[in-house]
Amino acid sequence: MSETRDHPVAASGETALHELVVHLHPLDNVGIAKSLLQPGTTLAWESAESRLIHVPVREPIPPAHKIALREIPMGQTVLRYGQVIGIALQDIGPGEHVHTHNLGLGPSRQTPSYARESPPAISPAKKEARTFLGYRRADGRVGTRNYVVVMSTVNCSAHVCQQIARHFTLDRLSGYPNVDGVIALCVQGGCTAQSGGETHNILRRTLAGMAHHPNVGAYLLVGLGCETNQATALIQDFGLDAAPGGAPAMIVIQEAGGTGPAIEAGIAAVGQMLPYVNEVKRTPQPLAHLTLALQCGGSDGWSGVTANPIVGLVSNELVRYGGTTILAETPEIFGAEHLLAQRAVQPEVARRLDEQVRWWEAHTRRLGTKIDSNPSPGNKAGGLTTIYEKALGAVAKSGSAPLMAVIDYAESIPGNGLVFMNTPGFDPVSVTGQVAGGCNLVLFTTGRGSTFGFKPAPCIKVASNTALAQKMPGDIDLDAGRVLSGASLEQLAGELFELVIAVASGQSSKSEAQGIGEAEFNPWHLGDTL
Repeated sequence: MSETRDHPVAASGETALHELVVHLHPLDNVGIAKSLLQPGTTLAWESAESRLIHVPVREPIPPAHKIALREIPMGQTVLRYGQVIGIALQDIGPGEHVHTHNLGLGPSRQTPSYARESPPAISPAKKEARTFLGYRRADGRVGTRNYVVVMSTVNCSAHVCQQIARHFTLDRLSGYPNVDGVIALCVQGGCTAQSGGETHNILRRTLAGMAHHPNVGAYLLVGLGCETNQATALIQDFGLDAAPGGAPAMIVIQEAGGTGPAIEAGIAAVGQMLPYVNEVKRTPQPLAHLTLALQCGGSDGWSGVTANPIVGLVSNELVRYGGTTILAETPEIFGAEHLLAQRAVQPEVARRLDEQVRWWEAHTRRLGTKIDSNPSPGNKAGGLTTIYEKALGAVAKSGSAPLMAVIDYAESIPGNGLVFMNTPGFDPVSVTGQVAGGCNLVLFTTGRGSTFGFKPAPCIKVASNTALAQKMPGDIDLDAGRVLSGASLEQLAGELFELVIAVASGQSSKSEAQGIGEAEFNPWHLGDTL
């Protein structure tokens, strides 16, 4: 927080700054309103140079939005987190609202650099052993759930997949207590894309990653038969395991005799798998086997102050235990990637990150749009103005751990520690890639509200503000807004870390309790998805 100090004796009509405004860094020329600020209020505080400052609020400023704390001439940079979030489009006086009408992007941005003599460090691993109850697979991978997954290779087989999965109700699974469910993961594409092209390769890599996921005890591929994305080639090219119990690993509708026979064959195949999947039980496993997908959606002005830094502390803690965390959403780190690049363990990792950002700049130009078209209307309504501001808050989810690697969408995650995966910013598409890469649990922050969930990896949602947590209690697992009422980031990070272990061990997250997560499966189709 800022080094500014509240006025020791506020005059009549004045309010101490910290009561109404959060000032994040001594260099910042803006603060964030804790609640609606109305004209007639005067903010008072003592600067680091022991100078008394008085700022009258000049116009209504909504919660989580920015207020100017000093004169900001047109063309001058606006700072938040001690970093540039844009330039003033006009003269901005103290006490004025700083938002889309007077704040825009500057002509330049920070460029990723690698200028360290030694890699960054994080505190040593904990000495005490911590475990969660996980499903250990024969090859050593560990899952947090134990699903049977029915996947379509093409949209033409989606209905058959859904009917197979829906057959296995809770009553029909009652004899298999170690099986978390039978779910259908259906694709929208799977045909007409050029064989060997980038979109086709991404889809194949995603489906193979799901079939081989540690949270998947068995899989069944369902195809139509004439599609580009052939099930047989997928199994052979990616060396996917055979189905347990001698059950078929794929059903082809045209060969099965049509929709009805294919559904019957799929139900029989899954029924054959279930006794074998049920044999795997939860056992204590080191936290090093946890791999967290770090995500945010529907962010607001508080996301980078409360929820995202808390997730960053949880990320640090898991890395200390030898676990893995995956940051993603390349378009949403635009303008803050230099902070990640400075933590790269090798120059090549920093260069790889820069290449991903440059690819996105070229990709958006081809689409006739811009990477900095973010934030969304909801983000702006919640107080975020520029992509730089949004990105600085989003990067906070990564904590302070060294950046070990940068990988492609749905690529298998290498080693442990903090990794960056190149994905779009659209939540379902991004999480699909992270989970296909091996993430067995999702941490998802939101400021505007989200109903997101994902199967087969459970999703824990963290609200950036208490109003949201109270408004959507059935969807929010942790209220990070308590930071604004005096709770410490460390206290709430400790609570979230324990919740991660509990959910990894079988406790239902809020989204799981509502059955959310199958429809969110959404492999990246290259195009206008940002």
